[in-house]
Amino acid sequence: MKKVAITIFSLLLAAGISAQEGMTILSLDSCRTLAIRNNKELRMADMKQRAARYERKAAFTKYLPRVSATGAYLHTDKEISLLSDEQKGTLSNLGTAVGSLAPALEGMAGALNGVGAGLVDALHTDTRNMGAAAVMLTQPLYMGGKIVAYNRITRYAEQIAARQHDLALQEVIVEVDEAYWQIVALQSKKRLAESYLELVRKLDSDVQQMIDEGVATKADGLSVKVKVNEAQVALIQVNNGLSLSRMLLCQLCGLEMDTTFTLADEHTEVVPMPDTVASSDVQTAFEHRPELRALSLSTDIYKEKVRLARAEFLPTVALTGGWIGSNPSVFNSFERRFKGMWNVGVMVNIPIVTWGERCYKVKAARIEESIAHYRLEETREKVELQVSQSRQKVEEASERLLTATRSREEADENLRYATLGMQEGVIPVSNVLEAQTAWLSAHSECVTAQIDLRLADLYLHKSLGTLK
Repeated sequence: MKKVAITIFSLLLAAGISAQEGMTILSLDSCRTLAIRNNKELRMADMKQRAARYERKAAFTKYLPRVSATGAYLHTDKEISLLSDEQKGTLSNLGTAVGSLAPALEGMAGALNGVGAGLVDALHTDTRNMGAAAVMLTQPLYMGGKIVAYNRITRYAEQIAARQHDLALQEVIVEVDEAYWQIVALQSKKRLAESYLELVRKLDSDVQQMIDEGVATKADGLSVKVKVNEAQVALIQVNNGLSLSRMLLCQLCGLEMDTTFTLADEHTEVVPMPDTVASSDVQTAFEHRPELRALSLSTDIYKEKVRLARAEFLPTVALTGGWIGSNPSVFNSFERRFKGMWNVGVMVNIPIVTWGERCYKVKAARIEESIAHYRLEETREKVELQVSQSRQKVEEASERLLTATRSREEADENLRYATLGMQEGVIPVSNVLEAQTAWLSAHSECVTAQIDLRLADLYLHKSLGTLK
């Protein structure tokens, strides 16, 4: 029921229709939902997690008794004979032999010959067509700790698969957020490019009038026209970048490349800042980073492998029982009937001489455990460094945003003064072009700083393992 609710919710997010012109509006959360639902890497990670779960369940069955049935049929061109040909001849002529030795018993020769022939027939095996069947039960009693260690390994492997799924999920969220805010930034820069193009076009018109009145030179007019051309090229570049970014977001969300949509933050003048800045405690990263958790579980797995290697030194004990039957049966001489018997036993295997093989395996397992421990320690150091760098980037992005905001306000004021000065004839056209260029640069830098702060906070959350 929970999966159905999640699917319905994701479909509602994907189908959020705007009241304006039927345009699909995608928020950041809806983009994340679509990407999570359609990402192939996440699907593979989920399948690996399910496979690990089945491996754990399969390992648990090692505790339970094993029941197996075996059947066989064998046809031979000769049968097993318990008597030689000479013995068969002697028994068949038993009365004749006794009569020759004791003439008084010669009258019983026929009866004794019949008894001997009957004995030969009774010992006839008729094994040219043989059948056998067996049902066996084996219950392990003590395997040296192998079953316990194997179950722990599969349980750790399932947890590792879950952590790998979490890591893949965070990677998808980061990719979607980057593409989302890239589109928002390009959309803002597109509006800036259009505003800048209007500014230089209006300036071009004003300069042409000034040239006609003789208060400006043709060089001024050419300089403005160059800026107009540059503004048109910049607008084309922004449009191309915006198209590519939209295609990338469609690919991440599993949408068709030509899907038309509008982002919820696409037309906002000020990019919304994160509600809360992540706490940059390194201990938080140690507790939540899926990579660290997976490596810690890998270390536990190698510890269990050491126990598996040590178990090779220990004896194994198993309880056996079952039923064995055959045709012909030998429970009542040789009969052409299927008969069997029940049996119960204990099987013990004690290793004695292995020429050091088990010792070498234990040493190799210990070395692998040490390697896993060193890898975990190295990763912890890198995570600590990454958290420090991410925290510093957040602080740097915050300072850049404050500076860019002040620069934008100053550029607006500078452009206003330059425009008024040109209209009064006290400021040359070149100064107005510089003011317009500075205005475009300051506004563009402010947009970039806002996006950088959003992404820096995102990367900080990822480095801490708290990205949800």
